Amino acid sequence: MVKIGFVKLGNLGISQGIELLLDEIAQREGIEVRVFGSGAKMSPSEAEASVELKNWGPDFVVIVSPNASAPGPTKARELWKDVPTVVISDGPTKKDDRKALEEAGFGYIILPVDPLIGAKREFLDATEMILFNSDAQKVLANIGASRLVKQEIDKLIDQVNEGKKELELPHILATPEKCVERMNFSNPYAKAKAIAAGHIASKVAEINFKACFILKDVADIALTAAAGHEALRVAAKLADEARELEKSGDTIYREPHAKSGELLKKVKLFEKPQ
Repeated sequence: MVKIGFVKLGNLGISQGIELLLDEIAQREGIEVRVFGSGAKMSPSEAEASVELKNWGPDFVVIVSPNASAPGPTKARELWKDVPTVVISDGPTKKDDRKALEEAGFGYIILPVDPLIGAKREFLDATEMILFNSDAQKVLANIGASRLVKQEIDKLIDQVNEGKKELELPHILATPEKCVERMNFSNPYAKAKAIAAGHIASKVAEINFKACFILKDVADIALTAAAGHEALRVAAKLADEARELEKSGDTIYREPHAKSGELLKKVKLFEKPQ
């Protein structure tokens, strides 16, 4: 039995349901999953609370948070360094910072396509927050970012099953192009739309960063955050259009899990997964 622990500090689009990627119809055998979540907060005290999951004895842990360089996620890595750990976050994106994570013994999947929300009360309320995250999830799913995460975690599960003492952890900067390759698009226009959606989503954080940390005037903050959210809405529409193009040709590539955990494949809607 492979035990996978998820530590969720704060929230990204990928945070919502990441553990469900491994067992989409609740029939997979051979794995157990436990999740520690701290809601929206991601301070060092939340990171310290996550160690209660160690009593369960996970074979590896996935730490999901915005900005892996922030104090909370950094503290979490210190506390979990004795367990194989993969960091999933929207940053750091710079090569030197990612290299430092790798040299410290951590795996990582950096998702710049999972953007910073416009988290200012001058604009954001609970409704707006849910709408933003639903758009983020639509982008992540339709352009292949969610599938990339799923496939890489499945590889770790396979290594544990093979009895490997030292796991080969992923070290991936998930650009739009890298994400889209996981979707096996048949229609080149669908692929182009998905790549475009990923690049737009990657720019959303740049817009919202100004609203969150630079601008002071209420009108400027609200307008800029609104612009960031509108940009993600456009990205979600493009990502949805990409899937609709594949549907029109009956060429949606699907990867359901067998009970054993093996990834099955099918393309035609009425085919049986093999």
